[in-house]
Amino acid sequence: MASPGEEGQTGEPLLRLRGIDKNFGPVQAVVDVDLDVPAGQVTALIGDNGAGKSALVKCIAGIHHPDGGQIFWDGRPVHIRTPREAAALGIETVHQDLALCDNLDIVQNMFLGRELTRHIALDEEKMEMSAGETLKSLAVTTVRSIRQPVASLSGGQRQSVAIARAVLWNSKLVIMDEPTAALGVAQTRMVLDLVRRLADRGLAVLLVSHNMNDVFEVADRIAVLHLGRMVAVRPAAEMDKQIVVDLMTTGASSREVKASAPAGEGTP
Repeated sequence: MASPGEEGQTGEPLLRLRGIDKNFGPVQAVVDVDLDVPAGQVTALIGDNGAGKSALVKCIAGIHHPDGGQIFWDGRPVHIRTPREAAALGIETVHQDLALCDNLDIVQNMFLGRELTRHIALDEEKMEMSAGETLKSLAVTTVRSIRQPVASLSGGQRQSVAIARAVLWNSKLVIMDEPTAALGVAQTRMVLDLVRRLADRGLAVLLVSHNMNDVFEVADRIAVLHLGRMVAVRPAAEMDKQIVVDLMTTGASSREVKASAPAGEGTP
């Protein structure tokens, strides 16, 4: 198996993890993990419950401190001690609960905790303009008004607002935790299209998902964790759902992706 980052990548990946360990008392949540996350691609991080996905993502986001290993950002070693330090680098996380305030409108949510001021007053005009431009650039067109309360939005629209909030702050890497959980078909389609647009704009996307259909639809690369260890990092085209299930459940797979039959050829 190729080591992480050797799957057709050129140049330095935006994020590189080497030998990351994370323990919680006697429990080894993450063990000697290597992972590259290149810009302009969707890297899916998958694994069974308890595989270490959340612990690894929280190490990147500055919520947990790794107990061992090194994180490289844009080719240089960094220590990410807080979410604020992660944000300063350009790392934004869209959590599964979205962390949106239902009683606030879209603009207020996108600038929550980072409000723009002019003299001593809030610069509402500038915040509205920035929020609107960001939503427009991501082709988020289904919201009626950027001033409508978040409580009035559908699940897909809420997810879109949370993603737009992450992009608003000049992020380079967007971590997304189960972005389509509990969404219907149409709303899932909206969010997956948005995830793809982020990568097409040159951002790195780290997608944590249990939904295999979503993963194979939008991911360029798939990284599989098993019992805290990274057991595979490969292009999505070199894997299929059964291989991924093997890797998630046993840590290995002897299967190979079946080649598609050339057009016009039937099965004997």
